[in-house]
Amino acid sequence: MQEAVETVRQTPMKDQAINPVHARPRIRHWAVVAAACGAVVVGALAATPAQGRPTPGPEPVEALPAAAAPDPAKAQLPLDCGPFPVTIALSFGARLDGVPSTVAAAHCAAPNGTPSDAVFLLTTGPDGRPAVRASLVTEADRLTFTELKLRSDGTIIGRAKGYSSANVPRFAPDLVLSLSWTRHGTEWTRTETKAPAGQV
Repeated sequence: MQEAVETVRQTPMKDQAINPVHARPRIRHWAVVAAACGAVVVGALAATPAQGRPTPGPEPVEALPAAAAPDPAKAQLPLDCGPFPVTIALSFGARLDGVPSTVAAAHCAAPNGTPSDAVFLLTTGPDGRPAVRASLVTEADRLTFTELKLRSDGTIIGRAKGYSSANVPRFAPDLVLSLSWTRHGTEWTRTETKAPAGQV
């Protein structure tokens, strides 16, 4: 504001002997001062949020007991198990985006070999039954999960055994993977690191 007023004061005048000419800088001076004060008021209003309209923050993330979250055993999971039943290997309940949810690792209970897990995010569907909201891992990834949990910031983390190639026997996984899923809008971004099983 002082800079604007100072600029007006430095405006040269061609004829100071004529009163109307002398009056112009005064009008111009007060106009600039008023504009500057108006800018200060606008700035103050912008800096002060309107009362009664708080900016909504992120929904809290919290762990839930199994009884308060969707039951994965009652969900229709997209696994092609044929005559074999589905086994829920790992699961946990959590409130994600304000919604009771369950993250579950499941596989077909085949009698031979090491079945691959798929990981699903479940919520309650319109009919009141658990429904798949997202598939985080599919059977095609050929992973067997040994750990699955929620971090305090809402990131899903897991640990799994895997295979470096299709030639590795299914009963002898040779990789250990650390995985995480981070929410970005309506999508989950997956990151993972791999290490030889003998080095972990």
